[in-house]
Amino acid sequence: MTENIDSEVAWSPRARGDQERAIGRCLELAEQAGVAADVPVGAVVLSAEGELLGEGFNTRVRDDDPAGHAEITALRAAAATRGSWRLDGCVLAVTLEPCAMCAGAIYQSRIGHVIFGAWDEKAGAAGSVFDILREPRLNHWVEVHPGVRGQECAAQLRAFFEQFRG
Repeated sequence: MTENIDSEVAWSPRARGDQERAIGRCLELAEQAGVAADVPVGAVVLSAEGELLGEGFNTRVRDDDPAGHAEITALRAAAATRGSWRLDGCVLAVTLEPCAMCAGAIYQSRIGHVIFGAWDEKAGAAGSVFDILREPRLNHWVEVHPGVRGQECAAQLRAFFEQFRG
């Protein structure tokens, strides 16, 4: 994967337009999970320069894998692309606030920034229920950018649960 999220201008994880474009790709990926009857969550990992290193969507149902979360899939792909588990300076964007498992993997990979859309008030670990990514007792902290295209991400999730819970 060598494409950039926006190859025309310099990319920044702090620029709202770049955050929105990254979440836009995540929303597209989340659709693939929903088609497979899994919770529609999509994620991408970008280099500090905006190069797409890895992407993923929920595959728990498809693969019968409890670790088949979008973030884990994207982190694995990015590590393979980089040839290293250390993703220093990279950015992870995801449609839903990471859970504790994913926050732990993000922390372990040394991701520098997390951009997410919808808050997860039941299992979120990036500021709602827990704040693993900014836990002061740990030796690595992640800059968190919440609520990017949050209403759109939440609407996608609501539509999924309404369909399957009828």
